[in-house]
Amino acid sequence: MEAPKIHMRQSERRKARLRIGFSAPSGAGKTYSALLVALGLTKDLSKVCLIDTENGRGDLYSDLGPYNVITLEAPFSPERYIEAIRTAEDAGMEVIIIDSISHEWEGDGGCLDLNENLAQAKFKGNTRAAWSETTPRHRRFIEKIIASPAHIITTVRNKVDTAMMDDGKVKKIGVKEITREGFEYELTANFNIDRDTHMVTPSKDNTRIFEGRDPFIVTEETGEMLRQWSELGKDYKNELIDKILNVAKELKKEATPETIAYLQSKGNKELEVLLAKYTQILQETREIITEEKKEGDEIPIVGAQKTTNENINNQSQGNAQQNA
Repeated sequence: MEAPKIHMRQSERRKARLRIGFSAPSGAGKTYSALLVALGLTKDLSKVCLIDTENGRGDLYSDLGPYNVITLEAPFSPERYIEAIRTAEDAGMEVIIIDSISHEWEGDGGCLDLNENLAQAKFKGNTRAAWSETTPRHRRFIEKIIASPAHIITTVRNKVDTAMMDDGKVKKIGVKEITREGFEYELTANFNIDRDTHMVTPSKDNTRIFEGRDPFIVTEETGEMLRQWSELGKDYKNELIDKILNVAKELKKEATPETIAYLQSKGNKELEVLLAKYTQILQETREIITEEKKEGDEIPIVGAQKTTNENINNQSQGNAQQNA
């Protein structure tokens, strides 16, 4: 498949699905803060799923409301995380909390374990060479977070160190996130939580809602503010779906309720890929018809429609197998 053509367009504000992160040492309140933000985003915790890797800790806050839980146990491979996210998406969850992503990196069966095992089994102990296979697996996990049609909230553990404060007291502080470096770049906003005060400060904030604010305690209102920001602008997802349906219409392909439901279940990145593929099919079909007309052997519209429908059906089957 040829790369899509490059186009320039004017900037515009679009509705967005949020990618929110909470980073802190154990005991700082990452899970509770994530649930409060989820409540503010949805006003209905039955639309929230918490993927729990913390030995059942996700059930501790059930007094907040009836949120859903997926208990994820070892091995903590990227594929297991992807399966858990997909399970929540298939259930129609609007917010998915991954608590925490640290196990995918450093947990039993996570990327560091996988890479060590690969190095010993396949690369004669060369761990650096083994990353050529481990990195793509980790990247697919990150891409699943990015492409999800749900809001995603992640928590990540910090390695703990101690520091002497001005008052002479020793304080535990988080110094480094336990995940692959650079994850924060994928987030809309990331908050560091102080272990003692439970107050947060943003280390990244694309929303600009929290710029210049003093450290604060996360509440349901925090989620409400994020939701309002995410709903500003054009509905890019529906715009993509409309374009796909218009292409399908030109290809004489009927849009069924099942088709629309399938498209609604996809994230914007996946829809962009589908639109590019279907647009290419339409262009190829037009070129075939044009060439046949030049040769004086015009293709009957029924024949062209059949060929096009077969292409789309084959493409849809391929997409379904890829997403399975």
